[in-house]
Amino acid sequence: MEQVLESISIQKIIKMFDLVSDVVFWIKDDLGQIVFCNDAYIKSVGKHSLSEVVGKHDIDLFPAYIAKKFMLDDQKVLQGHVIVNHLEMNFGYNCPPKWLLTSKRPLKNEQGKIIGSYGVARNVQETVKNLMGVDILKKPIEYINQHYAQDICIKELANASHLSVSALERRFKKHLQKTPKQFLREFRLEKARRMLIETQLPISDIAQNAGFASHSYFSQHFKAMFGELPTHYRVNTVTLLN
Repeated sequence: MEQVLESISIQKIIKMFDLVSDVVFWIKDDLGQIVFCNDAYIKSVGKHSLSEVVGKHDIDLFPAYIAKKFMLDDQKVLQGHVIVNHLEMNFGYNCPPKWLLTSKRPLKNEQGKIIGSYGVARNVQETVKNLMGVDILKKPIEYINQHYAQDICIKELANASHLSVSALERRFKKHLQKTPKQFLREFRLEKARRMLIETQLPISDIAQNAGFASHSYFSQHFKAMFGELPTHYRVNTVTLLN
């Protein structure tokens, strides 16, 4: 068994990500430059070959507000933090918005020094469709997208999806590793993060527009998810690219 593993190069292992169409995979150095990515990543940024992507930064490949949040997340990963199944919205090249589950980890050399980062992102709806042959979470996700700014209870979400509450909970846990309540909260937080970057609205207005009745509740969960309070996040984002 060990001989088989020793005979497989790292390049061959990472190329295996091309076999999974709904998974985007990348490796970056400590400067945030792409070192390697799979075909799904290349297509998502509107390129045709690896050579067109290697050496590029996020700001070269994505709209500014998306690049900013990627860069902020990467800074945390380079400090040793791990991001697991973080829900975020992304825009592919000339494509409608997609909801992704993203995981990122620091890349270390043999001495344990962090020399870069790597990550994967799964298209939520594509992943579910590939697993089950039908979009079993399409209705609840679409309902959340249309009504996230309103007060949504889980029973209401289940009714809109033509499911019982228990069935809805099981499907979210099985395919997204989140409860419907967690998904809804993270969906709202991601919407709020975009508004922090793209608008000059007061934090209290952003919280309300994203579906949070309490400013303090919003700030508490924003910090838990992104590592800093909304006000600090907005300031640090502006500083990052200016």
